[in-house]
Amino acid sequence: MSKPAIHDDPLYQLLRQEKIEEFNQQRDTLAQDKLKGGDYRGLQLSHMNAENLDMSDSYFRNADLRGLDLRNTNLEGANLRDARISGAYFPSQLTAAEIRMSVELGTRLRYVDT
Repeated sequence: MSKPAIHDDPLYQLLRQEKIEEFNQQRDTLAQDKLKGGDYRGLQLSHMNAENLDMSDSYFRNADLRGLDLRNTNLEGANLRDARISGAYFPSQLTAAEIRMSVELGTRLRYVDT
């Protein structure tokens, strides 16, 4: 597992600059492959359309994920340390205990078979 990266990719940069509305408008027209393993520390992402994104191995420390629908988002290996997750939906492959450990202890999210 590599360290979270900051990419030059245009779609990734929209998230880094917290231009969530622009991201939502362009997400289906630009390549999404650079979102995986990204560094999203401290970002306000609460209105992002995360449907079917691969954000596995990403780092979300102190990010605002409140209210996001992440049910169809790949978060395997992601770190949620101190993220704000109130009202967020998570993939069914993640247990509440797994999410809690990641938020409180910074463990990487591990999927379980459903």
